[in-house]
Amino acid sequence: MKRILIILTGIMLFSCNDDFLDQVPDDRLTFDETFESRNTVERYLASIYDQIPSELDQRYTASNSGPWIGASDNAEYVWSFHLGNYFNVGDWDPTTGHVSSLWSNFYRAIRASTTFMNNIDQCTDCSEDITNQYIAEARVLRAYFYYNLLRLYGPVILMGENPIPPDAGNEALDLERNNITDVVNYIVSELDKGADELDGIPFTGPNAGRMSRPFALAIKEKTLLFAASPLFNGNPTLAELQNSEGQPLAPQSYDVNKWQSAANAAKAFIDEFVPGTYKLYKEYNADGTYNAYLSCRNVMINDWNQEMIYARPRGGIAYHYDCTPYHLGYPTEVRGAGGLSMTQEMVDAYFMANGRSIDDPDSGYQTEGFSDFQAPFDFEQRSTYNQWINREPRFYVGVTYNRSLWLNRNFGNIITTTWYAGNSGRQAGTNDYPPTGYIVRKNVPIGDWRNSNRTVPMMRLGEIYLDYAEALNEYDPGNADILKYLNLIRERAGIPEYGSESLAAPGSQEAMRDAIRKERRVELAFESVRYFDARRWKTAEDDFSGPFHGLDINARNEEDFYNVVVFENRVFEEKHYLWPIPQDEINSNSKLIQNPGW
Repeated sequence: MKRILIILTGIMLFSCNDDFLDQVPDDRLTFDETFESRNTVERYLASIYDQIPSELDQRYTASNSGPWIGASDNAEYVWSFHLGNYFNVGDWDPTTGHVSSLWSNFYRAIRASTTFMNNIDQCTDCSEDITNQYIAEARVLRAYFYYNLLRLYGPVILMGENPIPPDAGNEALDLERNNITDVVNYIVSELDKGADELDGIPFTGPNAGRMSRPFALAIKEKTLLFAASPLFNGNPTLAELQNSEGQPLAPQSYDVNKWQSAANAAKAFIDEFVPGTYKLYKEYNADGTYNAYLSCRNVMINDWNQEMIYARPRGGIAYHYDCTPYHLGYPTEVRGAGGLSMTQEMVDAYFMANGRSIDDPDSGYQTEGFSDFQAPFDFEQRSTYNQWINREPRFYVGVTYNRSLWLNRNFGNIITTTWYAGNSGRQAGTNDYPPTGYIVRKNVPIGDWRNSNRTVPMMRLGEIYLDYAEALNEYDPGNADILKYLNLIRERAGIPEYGSESLAAPGSQEAMRDAIRKERRVELAFESVRYFDARRWKTAEDDFSGPFHGLDINARNEEDFYNVVVFENRVFEEKHYLWPIPQDEINSNSKLIQNPGW
């Protein structure tokens, strides 16, 4: 009898439900033993959940995370081993380990999901309701893993409803890639079915972190958004990507109706779940006035808040360490590496407090000098470089800059200094320092950075609003909902809305597209979105290549530190829009064709 090893890791724990597989598994179980009891069935299901990416583990690209933050124009990791640094200089190919591991891990999870669905009926103590719920969860998980493959590799292989036996011959393993349309339709149909099956099943409290109807419908919308975007909607550079019969695997004609499908899916989500289930997270001061800074900061760090559609239970230590400054001489609780550094390009993307971009002549942006300024996270005025004063609240949520007050005040008021001789600069940290002079601050807990007992945010309502506005603008420009939902994001951010007395609304479809993309870049910064946005828009060759800038961290005096210098010349070529199919898969499957350029 074949035997399988049930693999569980300490990370895949459900913080609110100790009964759901928060336990050490048996060493080995027979296949029949695995599915005969609810206890072992749940262990198997937990091992599938464990393949959901943990996006706060990007330094080592562990737990199926990717290099999304460091490989975009948002940031730079100081450590050369980070995969994003290889991506940024074009030093990766079909033999790169992570290219293969993500492909393999997601397909293993897909196979495990199908195996689970086909065999849970053997469980002798699973009620019909539990069986149906777990099948639905596995169905949504499987579709989600396909979605992750789609947005990396493009057209992939749909494995069907019966896993290939482990002892199958080579012919059974020679499978062709399905086209984009078939992959998208399959993912959407499976998510629809899973969403219907999970309708009415609680997904909060003890069930927090499990697959749910809202999450399924949110991923459906994201899948349709990818299908509508320029990467997959009439992209001539993918014309050579064909199956064995010479048929293109990616649509070669543009279809505006795909944007309508994406917009309809987003609006359907909003109509069903807002405001009864989800709403934009907001906080207010003691006097009842709105606090935009706390709203934008705490939406990411308050577990299971009213905006969070899905979060992965527990994790984040690596990210916390990467974003906590070095703070030479201070205790471990407030001393990290500060090695996840924001690019000057991202710093410049934030709006001013008046809602205007810094290149707007009416923005009030100052390029030189210092002023006494009290940041929203501070309790007093401090001498601050003028480029960093009077910026929008999300700037202060996102950026740790030179001479700013650190969030954790348990050891006094620590002023982070990132210039060469500062407490978090290159001289102090040696190998742990911000290579641009800025440190990413968003999504860092206020207390001890070693806190792993928090959720890893994965998707929130603000992203759905921006998806809806984008898709609607592409097929129905001028629709009032575009401005409405874009302005809801700006209102929460505490900046003037488009169309108000102080700020004119974008006057054309192109201008609105630009406004939406700018808003996405700021609102969703460091949430593993930008890397995929620039690729699906086909703007990454401009956005992710060429000289990238930061402050002069090597200047021996603080005055020269403020000079903007090039820290890296980055590379993004046409072929990088799709990841290569792993070379070992190409070698073992005669029908599997490589993506263009690789």
